[in-house]
Amino acid sequence: MGHSSPTAIRSRTLSRLVVVIALFASAVAALSLFFATPANAQATPAPTPAATAGTGDISTQYSIGGIIRSGDEPIEGVEITVEGSGFSEVGTTGADGRWAVPVPGPGAYTATLQVDSLPDGVAPRDPDNITRDVTIGTTNTVNVLFPTGEGTAASGTIWDTLFSRFFYGLNFGLLLALAAIGISLIFGTTGVNNFAHGEMLTFGAIIFYVFTAMGWNLILAVLLTVALSAALGWTQDALLFKPLRKRGVGLVQVLIVTIGLSIVLRYLYLYFFDGGTRNIATGITDNVTIGPVTVTLTSIISMGVSIVMLGLVAYFLTRTRIGKATRAVSDNASLAAASGINVDRVIRIVWVLAGALTGLSGVLYGLYRGVTWDMGFAILLLLFAAVTLGGLGSAFGALVGSLIIGIITELSTIVIPPDLRYAVALIVLIGVLLFRPQGVLGRKERIG
Repeated sequence: MGHSSPTAIRSRTLSRLVVVIALFASAVAALSLFFATPANAQATPAPTPAATAGTGDISTQYSIGGIIRSGDEPIEGVEITVEGSGFSEVGTTGADGRWAVPVPGPGAYTATLQVDSLPDGVAPRDPDNITRDVTIGTTNTVNVLFPTGEGTAASGTIWDTLFSRFFYGLNFGLLLALAAIGISLIFGTTGVNNFAHGEMLTFGAIIFYVFTAMGWNLILAVLLTVALSAALGWTQDALLFKPLRKRGVGLVQVLIVTIGLSIVLRYLYLYFFDGGTRNIATGITDNVTIGPVTVTLTSIISMGVSIVMLGLVAYFLTRTRIGKATRAVSDNASLAAASGINVDRVIRIVWVLAGALTGLSGVLYGLYRGVTWDMGFAILLLLFAAVTLGGLGSAFGALVGSLIIGIITELSTIVIPPDLRYAVALIVLIGVLLFRPQGVLGRKERIG
């Protein structure tokens, strides 16, 4: 008498699913309505010269800059013209000799030193080479150098270059860590390698872009994006993975389902979002100089948010009952169930947490490198590499692996072309696994 009938249970479950699906459908509808309106024309990758030339008022997360010195003394008032794809802007060095020009987005640009703006007695070291070709692709800030005078050292030391690459790698690694921890938690509790995880990252970036393009407050937009991303994680488990678990479907079959889900979501994004790259307008265009590194203020804020969130996740896993239950399920689900832990409830919480973290990672990654329909898929292999390198199923291992991958990819650009940076990260992964198959923080397991 006290138990609910199967029909009533199914009704309650269906009603909850309807609510979550309605939230997801509302987000997709907002996305489609936004891109169906003429306002979409305002998000073209490159503004016209009339709208940008000489104004210095561009809301973007990409910039080209550098420092100009005469000997060891910085030169103030030197002009550098940055052009490309209909864009033209002039940057001027400050009292510290530094200059920076925000640019609309990834692409090919040229930076030209205006020789007539140099003070008397100062000349470019190579007068026939005062133009630099600059390509912005995987890095949001590029520094270019214009050495002046005979024997001057405007190019900086190798330690400056190492520090710059290390800083950019740390930033990239923190962004990867938020999403990689989600993958690790899901794998640890369910054994599922979710190939649709990259699309969860893309979902967060696109939804946040839509909210900001509609003029919403940034903090409110972040909170709603994270909430919708958590709802997406809940929906995936409720509609797909829990029914598959109950039917005893093998992990290989579930893996194929995640690949199919990845393809469906990715091309839905392409249908609604099209294939262009869009920058998220935050209104924050200031740059911050840390030693030899010049980065946007947004990048510093993103790093701070990542560190705080990672600290909260660590507290959740080590200090809360649900977190300890999550670790218990990850260690041994059968033993956890025998001790009274509701395994299905823990798995559902993990999916929600993974969705929220990955959505936030998408927000920060979109701020870092722009929003595209396949951005999550493009770094999915790096996410799996980070998880494997750190130790499958270990959240803290995913953090360590992400930092290693992020730093290695950036440091490698000192000696190899930037397009090969991801290949180097995978080579490092293979090398580590040859000597430590369980990963950095993984546990040895007996096979057979």
